[in-house]
Amino acid sequence: MEELSHWINGQHVKGTSGRFADVMNPATGEVQARVPLASKAELDAAVADAAAAQPAWAAMNPQKRARVMMAFVQLINRDIDKLAEALSREHGKTFPDAKGDVQRGLEVVEFCIGAPHHLKGEFTDSAGPGIDMYSLRQPLGVAAGITPFNFPAMIPMWKMAPALVCGNAFILKPSERDPSVPLMLAELLKEAGLPDGVLQVINGDKESVDAILDNPVIAGVGFVGSTPIAEYIYSRGCANGKRVQCFGGAKNHMIIMPDADLDQAADALVGAGYGAAGERCMAISVAVPVGEETADRLMEKLVPKVEALKIGPYTSGDDVDFGPVVTAAAKENILRLVQTGIDQGAELLVDGRDFSLQGYENGFFVGAHLFDRVTTDMDIYKTEIFGPVLSTVRAKTYEEAIGYAMDHEYGNGTAIFTRDGDTARDFANRINIGMVGINVPIPVPLAYHTFGGWKKSGFGDLNQHGPDAFRFYTRTKTVTARWPSGIKEGGEFSIPVME
Repeated sequence: MEELSHWINGQHVKGTSGRFADVMNPATGEVQARVPLASKAELDAAVADAAAAQPAWAAMNPQKRARVMMAFVQLINRDIDKLAEALSREHGKTFPDAKGDVQRGLEVVEFCIGAPHHLKGEFTDSAGPGIDMYSLRQPLGVAAGITPFNFPAMIPMWKMAPALVCGNAFILKPSERDPSVPLMLAELLKEAGLPDGVLQVINGDKESVDAILDNPVIAGVGFVGSTPIAEYIYSRGCANGKRVQCFGGAKNHMIIMPDADLDQAADALVGAGYGAAGERCMAISVAVPVGEETADRLMEKLVPKVEALKIGPYTSGDDVDFGPVVTAAAKENILRLVQTGIDQGAELLVDGRDFSLQGYENGFFVGAHLFDRVTTDMDIYKTEIFGPVLSTVRAKTYEEAIGYAMDHEYGNGTAIFTRDGDTARDFANRINIGMVGINVPIPVPLAYHTFGGWKKSGFGDLNQHGPDAFRFYTRTKTVTARWPSGIKEGGEFSIPVME
């Protein structure tokens, strides 16, 4: 059986803790590798080496750091099929979806090539008599990223590319469920010219996470995962004086107005609700048709589309709609919540509980489920299911529909389908959710805008990628300069003011 490693000081290093986690093949239910789980001592040693390597990297011209990103982009494009295949094998995503995972991370790396522009400071000439004032954007030093299983290529790149190009060293703690792609990305960064020690990939579990949060050298931490863990990391990291950004769970609503193109809306719901087996923080998990007639017409179109979804392993070809969920525990939890929905009175229009795939009976496949007449007191409405389950909540009016999304504790993403510009504009302006789609079901911003949710979907005041990434991974230093020809004789004991 393959034994994976850490990536420390530019090379693969075996773990020394003696602890390992199984890396599964979700399609077969078989263990395909094991990954070492780092101890606190291993993590601290890697951080110390990163701190030693960081000053020389930070002193490098920003354009030269950007050239490393430029070479990294070329290497990802060269190896994208290899990366996607490894991702599909460990996560279970279809091959096209896995390539999309890599591509959306690659786009952030491409944005980071513009670092020389984004790292420019500000300058004021003659702020006072003979005084100039300017600001510098300087790296934090050592930063860390704790990334989830559901995007093992994209989110590590969202974290490490801007952190590195800003001149930081970076500690990446990827998910132990699918660690191969982050290790492959580290290899490509070394090939692209990244100095040894500037990027350390440390595999681990809660012990490693706590070591990151408690290590005094690490100045900033980024996290993506569930809300309870996000709250834990945010509170503990901030208590230790770190800059922290954490992105948590979601329950994304899509409102369908009576004037919407229902064929378009039904197609959007199928893709956004069931793609990647629903294991996306931007998945649409709640459909909110406005009016009984709209709801009935939507269900007529939606049910046959959901029933026709093709489920299978990534090896079955590019026409597979979604694959297995990541673990047996995830499958069990999804089916438990489905049963809860039935018990609490929701109407199950498409029942995937008995789904079984010949030859893959031990895999973690879950059939597609579609609920209608869900109410806000039901567990399937309140809870992030993270599986191929779409709930329909019928609203009588637009105001009632928008209220459902605004009152939910999560505020990651939302969408509205309508032909009316006034309604769309009102929705975008009023909704208390971080990312909004208008006739776009999964409104993930492009790399040069920022990604982040509101309410219990996001903790911290800066988002991921886009301009916020450069703000998060740098600190501003402001310099006030006056040269000797302008210095008065004697000391000045009162606070300086502009004359």
